[in-house]
Amino acid sequence: MSDATIDRRAVLRGLGAAGLGATAAWAAGADAAGAATPPNVIVVLIDDLARRELGCYGNTFNETPHMDRLAADGTRFTHGYAAAPVCSPTRASIMTGQYPARVGITEFLGPSGDDYLPTSFRTLPATLRDAGYRTCLIGKWHQTETYTGPVRDRPGNPWSHGFTDVIASEQKYIAGGDYFYPYFMLPDLPQRKPNEYLTDRLNLEAVDFITAAHQQGTPFYLQLAHYATHTTLAAPQALVDKYAAKPGAGDKGRSPVLAAMLEVIDDGVGAIRATLNQLGIAGNTVILLLSDNGGDGGVATSTPFRGAKASLYEGGVRVPMMAYHPAGPSGRVVDTPFSTVDFMPTLLDTTGVARPAGVRFDGVSFAGLLTGGAAPQRDTLFWVYPHWHNPGSPSASVRRGNHKLLRYLHDNRTELYDLAADPSETTNLAATLPAKTQELQAALDAHLRDVDFFPPEPSPANLPTVVAEYEFDSGLGGFTVLAPAPEARPGTVAAGGGVLTVAAGGAAAYALLRSDVAATHTDVAAIVSQRSYANSATTNQDTLFAGLVKDANNYALVWYNHKLKRTGWDVRVGGTLNTERVTQLDGNINYPGANARLACVLHDDQLTAYAIGNNGIWQYLFTADVGRYIRLDNAAVRATYRYGFGVRVDGGTLTVERFAVRRR
Repeated sequence: MSDATIDRRAVLRGLGAAGLGATAAWAAGADAAGAATPPNVIVVLIDDLARRELGCYGNTFNETPHMDRLAADGTRFTHGYAAAPVCSPTRASIMTGQYPARVGITEFLGPSGDDYLPTSFRTLPATLRDAGYRTCLIGKWHQTETYTGPVRDRPGNPWSHGFTDVIASEQKYIAGGDYFYPYFMLPDLPQRKPNEYLTDRLNLEAVDFITAAHQQGTPFYLQLAHYATHTTLAAPQALVDKYAAKPGAGDKGRSPVLAAMLEVIDDGVGAIRATLNQLGIAGNTVILLLSDNGGDGGVATSTPFRGAKASLYEGGVRVPMMAYHPAGPSGRVVDTPFSTVDFMPTLLDTTGVARPAGVRFDGVSFAGLLTGGAAPQRDTLFWVYPHWHNPGSPSASVRRGNHKLLRYLHDNRTELYDLAADPSETTNLAATLPAKTQELQAALDAHLRDVDFFPPEPSPANLPTVVAEYEFDSGLGGFTVLAPAPEARPGTVAAGGGVLTVAAGGAAAYALLRSDVAATHTDVAAIVSQRSYANSATTNQDTLFAGLVKDANNYALVWYNHKLKRTGWDVRVGGTLNTERVTQLDGNINYPGANARLACVLHDDQLTAYAIGNNGIWQYLFTADVGRYIRLDNAAVRATYRYGFGVRVDGGTLTVERFAVRRR
């Protein structure tokens, strides 16, 4: 009988039910024959699952018996942490044992970016593969740069990071969910049954891989990375109907569709454990299960925690996390924080595979704890999330002991919480515990310097060397005036008496001022100070630009629109304009006054925007990775550009009183 004529999900559910009776044998490590071989490892990674959604963490609506059993047979972590509040950076931390900011991936990777997990990082699957393991990724990867061309040729593809088997992993961008055949992100994947549901399919592939690897006689590492429960939610209708009929269905935290999706994942966990038992390798297989970040705040509940996915409050990073080791005790509950940065050192020590020479881990090993020993000494955990992503904002945090400090990078607001007394993060102790606040501020500052992911504010203390400085006392010496499309007119540009003026006259004007100083450095800031805005009552353009300029058709600039209180960036290459507004800041920022300044800080291939207003304090706006347009991290490319700034007005006159370039 072909796969297409078998109800594969019924088979998987049957395997899971049969496996429940073998729990005692697994917990006792009954497979003596397998004990002499290196242990197998299975990591089950669920997408966007809030901790509260599992029964073992208190949920009474969803039905997750197999995951609850896994926790009961092994160790359940009450302080399990994702290294980031979104998916790609957390996955990078699992692969490398390093903080996302050190790896260079701090945000989910979009469909057209140039970020990817570089092969310069020695990964967990590559290390295990070289030690004789068969390594398999089933499902979501989300560490690759582009979604065009042959999959195995794409930068950061899973094969390049040590996976010997890659099954049902996205070929196109995952977008907003893709759960029923035909799969738009998996166009080459044939179905194995009618009306195939992707989560069922991934479970089936996991069972098949485990069976094949065992028959080959090879120890294996399996990373089963579900696309569920990522929105847009979808599940088999019969299961949705089952949960829709339960009391409270539809209330916050009681989503019938999410519950149905979770039941299918749960069935797969049961089927995997039953398969291990039937093959006689349950006593030689370690299983870890977790979510990559907190739940989507629109459908999930993070109770009792504050925040959700994309936030550094506990609801964004504190996730369901459990581990089963056949030699470990059952029913253990551990309060020691266990992070995804700990996975690589933990699993290498668990398998007995030597750590790669010269690799620095940010994580610590929990291998001893998994077999019943004490928790490792853990001093501090860090998170860096410098992005505007609803509901969060650019922020960084540090946890030491029970205290957690959160800093908003935009305006440097600081919050301090005692997670033991206040897990919901409702009482800010920053003012009442100044010594602890100062201690954690210093620790966070040191960490930000250590990971060197984005540049600090462009103050003289951070960028002490003056590369160039212009105060417009005697004309435009040192500058070339350019007029980019579409206006192709710079208006009237003049300088003298310590001020540069750009007047629109009767039509819109866009003037680019290119200095004669080549962009030969990185970690450098172009800073423009305005004296007054045109503030025309009939137009919406009062925009200041700063950054790098080659000519009228090639530039990379950050901008701030005073009239609309908007910010963003423009990159023009060969006359083609690429632009982006940071919409979460629209209308919420305001930098008026004679001391207002805009800065563009160049770091590798990233442009970081800072602004300063009447209060004289630099405020972080955003970081834009422009490497997909211009490789500014290439010194030869960078040197073809000059530091510069720009002004756009539709009416009236805008004045600038200073332009400076500073570097480390």
